[in-house]
Amino acid sequence: MELHALFKFPILQGPMAGGASRAELVAAVSNSGGLGCMAGSLMSPAALRDEVGRIRAMTDEPFLLNLFVLQTPTPSTEEVNAAVELLRPVWESLGWDKLPIPSRWCQDFDTQFDTLIELRPAAASFTFGILTPIQVERLHDAGIYVIGTVTTVDEALAWENVGADAVIASGIESGGHRGTFLGPQEDATLGGKALWPQVAEAVKIPMIAAGGIMTGVDIAEALSLGAQAVQMGSAFLVTDESGIHPAYKQRLIEARDTPTRLTRAFSGRYARGLENTFMRKMENVEKQVPAYPVQNALTTGIRAAAAERGDTELMSLWAGAEIRRARPMPVAKLMQMLVAEMRTS
Repeated sequence: MELHALFKFPILQGPMAGGASRAELVAAVSNSGGLGCMAGSLMSPAALRDEVGRIRAMTDEPFLLNLFVLQTPTPSTEEVNAAVELLRPVWESLGWDKLPIPSRWCQDFDTQFDTLIELRPAAASFTFGILTPIQVERLHDAGIYVIGTVTTVDEALAWENVGADAVIASGIESGGHRGTFLGPQEDATLGGKALWPQVAEAVKIPMIAAGGIMTGVDIAEALSLGAQAVQMGSAFLVTDESGIHPAYKQRLIEARDTPTRLTRAFSGRYARGLENTFMRKMENVEKQVPAYPVQNALTTGIRAAAAERGDTELMSLWAGAEIRRARPMPVAKLMQMLVAEMRTS
């Protein structure tokens, strides 16, 4: 299968875990000629099946399913207690006398992977790690197009070597979690316009550009730098079909002067979002928090409580560096605008 067989227009909607890329958004993008993406990393096998069923009830077009490549961690009691203590200023501000400890740190990747093959979406993308050649072969045997997420040339070459069909090259401007899996996350600092041509030159498989792409003019520029398609996340966060909390969406729409920055305080992995009180409270200790997914699981209850209150100061407001250029509207209208801008630029 060729990449361009997956869509009419070279626009992939980025995976946004935690409810943003719900079925309505995925289907709307695919129905508008792009490639919608379901973020499945936080979902159980049953939830994956249910959400894929909802997408298929709304579209007959291809869509993409994204998973995080993770090993289930086994932190010691001491490590967990230390992490809870680092979070004390936050959970005490909620009036809690203790922080609930989750029953599991993450979903089991192997079980999710088997469910993915059972569900057979047209394409699958992977973040935070890399598959084995055998796993890639299993996906190909199921007729699934395989895409790896990368932040460096070395990561792109690694994905090409295991048999991936394409790579998504994610610049430092990207919102949400960084996909770095080779070397320190702090070293993967290239912006998209520097990274994309380097990756396109280094690999023989298609390169999909991501990071700071908000308009059709941006798409045309990415294509001129070697991309065969683009992936856009933040641009779709403020659409009508996006599933994020209304208060979160409003913060994004009003984010003209609010800076975004990278933090590992929420999840234990660097991710870009709007700066808020949670980030500031944790700024001096964020390098001490446990790695993803332990920290992510420990803060899930805090973020859920904040969402119930509509308190965006304690929510993870993931957004890309160019979020100020986001345009709130229905997906179909945004897609029409992107295509028109791309064609006239």
